[in-house]
Amino acid sequence: MPRAEVVICGAGIAGVATAYHLTVKQGVKGVVLVEQGEPLMLTSDKSTEAYRNWWPGPDPAMIALMNRSIELLEQIARATHNQIHLNRRGYVYATADPNKIPVLCETAQHTAHLGAGPLRIHDGKGPGYLPASAYGFEGLPDGADLITQRALIRSYFPYLSPDTVAVLHARKAGWLSAQQLGMWMLEQARAQGVRLLRGKVIGVDTAGGRIAAVQIEQDGSSQTLETPIFVNAAGPMQKEVAAMIGVDLPVFAELHLKMSFPEPLRAVPREAPMLIWMDELELPWSPEEREVLAEDESTRWLLGKFPPGAHCRPEGQGESTTLIALYNYHTKPVPPVFPWPADPFYADIALRGMSVMIPGLCAYFDKAPKPWIDGGYYVKTQENRPLIGPMPVEGAYLIGALSGFGVMAACAGGELLAAHIIGNKLPEYAPAFLLRRYRDPAYQRRLEAFGDGAQL
Repeated sequence: MPRAEVVICGAGIAGVATAYHLTVKQGVKGVVLVEQGEPLMLTSDKSTEAYRNWWPGPDPAMIALMNRSIELLEQIARATHNQIHLNRRGYVYATADPNKIPVLCETAQHTAHLGAGPLRIHDGKGPGYLPASAYGFEGLPDGADLITQRALIRSYFPYLSPDTVAVLHARKAGWLSAQQLGMWMLEQARAQGVRLLRGKVIGVDTAGGRIAAVQIEQDGSSQTLETPIFVNAAGPMQKEVAAMIGVDLPVFAELHLKMSFPEPLRAVPREAPMLIWMDELELPWSPEEREVLAEDESTRWLLGKFPPGAHCRPEGQGESTTLIALYNYHTKPVPPVFPWPADPFYADIALRGMSVMIPGLCAYFDKAPKPWIDGGYYVKTQENRPLIGPMPVEGAYLIGALSGFGVMAACAGGELLAAHIIGNKLPEYAPAFLLRRYRDPAYQRRLEAFGDGAQL
């Protein structure tokens, strides 16, 4: 029987990062990555490819995890002469609701206290605001800037709605090329002996209460690979894979779509940060459009209130005019199916929703550029925190529930899981992401304090 020391199910960004840390950083030999399709293609390339350390509490665990992941991202950027195109433009959260200003200020102060960096308030009395650099990540501030002086908002963000009364600019944030990051880690891991096995995990064997072997289907036939360690990094299929060893993961899936389209009018400047609208909104329709939509029960819902969270960012280098827009107005849990179901309204809703924050996008209503719509599944826990660590079966490990933050958390998540596997000293934040936290009655009572888990 063929043998591997570690078998990782899934060559998405989480599985690749785990293989990288096991082999390149810790010298583990005999690691096999099992992937049914192409590496880094099922879900890892469906996100905004963004990162941030701006996370709510109730404790500092998520901020600590992201701070470590950003530190590792910056190390890779330096080592590769920024082959991964890392920037630190930040996330800008904007609101037109004056009632949100004190809540935003209180939340920002709490998040800063948890370790995200200092909060600087710009209300006309404090220090000056430093705009983000369009490129690079060195020598830029961390923490956040809360701007409540409307003249200052108009000066630095003239493209936002004139109704905007406050913006929070989270600074230790930006985006990168997830494909370049993943492929670089995969190449480094393969250079250290990692095997990429094209196939599907169809079963996991145990003996004496611990992992013994993995069954893999390839081209209609199956083989058994003996191993003492099995890692579930199966992304949207992690719940199904965990069930192979009798474990029911407390996770659910949401379908999240994203749209990219050419934006030659540059309603969003090419040097803009990630832009997020914090308010509920109604889609802007003409009177004639409203009349037509109201006539049909299947379209009447388009006239109602939509949730906060419409967000966008520029994409590409040089002469690119591409804008990525995401608006997740349906968050009902669904079973992952492929191909994912199409949403015929998504392009129009995303564009019109973004236009509430960026009025210049209204110019595309009558003749919208042809969009490219893609999507993937966010697999989440109730409090929107990951699962990283051992499973109840000895030799079984999990890196999952990475929701919409898989790219930004992958480096620290892979490092953390590698530490669990080889028995290294664990960081202070490790217990916050263990599966067994749900067996703690005190933790169950705390779940109500987590709010929306900072989901975009």
